[in-house]
Amino acid sequence: MSEGSIESDMEIGVALALGAVALVGTALMFGYPSQLGRAWGFAAAFVFALCAVVAVQLFD
Repeated sequence: MSEGSIESDMEIGVALALGAVALVGTALMFGYPSQLGRAWGFAAAFVFALCAVVAVQLFD
């Protein structure tokens, strides 16, 4: 009986999903009319991009 390992691509999927949310935050940062909305867009882009990098490192 041979044993095999299954490699998961979960890190790529999670990173792509979080990267997509970070892109939405970037769009808010550039497109929102008020300064406060732009600040929230920057915060969302920064946090979700950071989470994408952490997800790749965590699942590796």
